[in-house]
Amino acid sequence: MSTRRGDTRPQEARQQAIAEFVAKQGSATAVELAELTGVSVMTVHRDLDELARRGLLRKFRGGVSAQPSTVFESDAEYRLNARIEQKRAIAARAAELIEPGDSVMLDDSTTALQLAALLEPLAPLTVVTNYRRTIDEVCAMKDVRLIALGGDYFRTHDSFNGLPCTEAISSVNVDTAFISTSAMTAAMTYHQEQEIVVVKRAMLASAATRVLLMDSSKMPRTALHHLVPVDSFDRVIVDDGVDADLLAELRDRVEVEVAPTKQ
Repeated sequence: MSTRRGDTRPQEARQQAIAEFVAKQGSATAVELAELTGVSVMTVHRDLDELARRGLLRKFRGGVSAQPSTVFESDAEYRLNARIEQKRAIAARAAELIEPGDSVMLDDSTTALQLAALLEPLAPLTVVTNYRRTIDEVCAMKDVRLIALGGDYFRTHDSFNGLPCTEAISSVNVDTAFISTSAMTAAMTYHQEQEIVVVKRAMLASAATRVLLMDSSKMPRTALHHLVPVDSFDRVIVDDGVDADLLAELRDRVEVEVAPTKQ
């Protein structure tokens, strides 16, 4: 039993590295991926079978190709393991904006999930969220009131959405909404799924202060649907991997803070 647990984490990290490499390159052979990860070709094939089963990659004879980026952005397990250092840095900076007694809304992003883990020392707080993992994170925290937003359960996002969710959001007003999304340019934010756009817009409308949490891998990029213009946010928090020219463009539109990933 303990041996299996010890093997799981390296396997997940290896599959994450494979998925990110193929997403960046477009395709790869099993031999290339074996060299990348330092394991046998047979082990790589097992990893590729799992990634293909999850819909992240397409297998072909001798290798794999990437699914569209929208598939990656919609896969909850992929997002949980991607860019963790950057998300933690952004979350730590975001936590400095929260005062005891505040009400905060967290969307179903994994960056906001990192913020959720930091909330208990800031209590008393009220936390409103539609993300199942954030609900699990917060529910046992002392002096933190949790309002869980129900609705239609989206398995790929591991969150509740749809009309019941947006109606629940419209019934509350919070001090600050912390939101992330799948892509942004200096002028606009985007998401690939219309249903998620509707929920995020409702969250922004319910908040007195709107904070965008974005790691540098998401910019400059676009997706199918416009979310809101960047200047709709009161503040944007990014990591230190953002291109300097893009950072300057952003600062012409909105207050931007850079969270260092290395202290």
